[in-house]
Amino acid sequence: MCSSLWDFAGREKDCLIFDQLFGQASCVVRCFPIELALSLLQVNRSRVEKMAFWDGYLSDESMGTIAPIVIYWVYAGFYQLLPSMDNYRLHTRREEDEKNPVHIAAVVRGVLLQQLLQAIAAQSLFLLTSNTSSMSGITAQPSIPIQIMQFIVAMLVMDTWQYFVHRYMHHNKFLYRHIHSQHHKLVVTYAIGALYNHPLEGLLLDTVGGAISFLVSGMSARTSVYFFCFATIKTIDDHCGLWLPGNIFHMFFKNNTAYHDVHHQFQGLKYNYSQPFFSIWDRILGTHMPYELVKRPEGGYEAKFIKPKDH
Repeated sequence: MCSSLWDFAGREKDCLIFDQLFGQASCVVRCFPIELALSLLQVNRSRVEKMAFWDGYLSDESMGTIAPIVIYWVYAGFYQLLPSMDNYRLHTRREEDEKNPVHIAAVVRGVLLQQLLQAIAAQSLFLLTSNTSSMSGITAQPSIPIQIMQFIVAMLVMDTWQYFVHRYMHHNKFLYRHIHSQHHKLVVTYAIGALYNHPLEGLLLDTVGGAISFLVSGMSARTSVYFFCFATIKTIDDHCGLWLPGNIFHMFFKNNTAYHDVHHQFQGLKYNYSQPFFSIWDRILGTHMPYELVKRPEGGYEAKFIKPKDH
């Protein structure tokens, strides 16, 4: 009986303490300016949205220079380390050995040289265009819808630049023989060779094209990190030589691995110039080469040309 009374008294005391604490908390909430609370929440939310994992370690400009290079070797290396994948190849390994006159070691050296030149150019561009406050170190970031629009504009600008420069390099015999033919030594493309170009071509096609896309779109250095990493991944995928099931790029882009493979074949040299995103200019200007993917009896696929009737 005494124990029960003691328990009841203890519970009653706990309830009184809880009521006092609740009352004090309610008073604080009533006295605290709601507008100030909402503004603090908004500021914190804004900061979270604009933070990136490299904040405090690298500037956006440095990240925009380094990240595409790292992404290139990680993603291309992933493809290179895959098992044989003979059932998904657009060309057999024998074709790769017989048709490609350049050794993979030379390809790696060529890519590294281009990336060095691109890094110098990118860092110079960022230094000239940076709007980072020297006092705060913070760069104003646009809203997500604006960044998406900038992404799309940059894609269209890059496609336009690369189409016309690429096409001119094919039609000008001197430029093709001495410059662009280096890239076409890889008749059977593979991921690591995506940026295997003559240094001058790399400068004109990729570096200048990237700079113009960046400037015309008006994107910030931070947005450009994501854009150039995406463009790098797309370019690697277009050259990987594999038609893998479930590849998201094959689902959303008509300009894909098989589309670009057609261009690297002898019959397709004058077609499918568009890169790296859309096939708009090929379709508008009559350089689009339709194809169909057929399974080879020995495994894998082949992109068979369906030559346009007006050519």
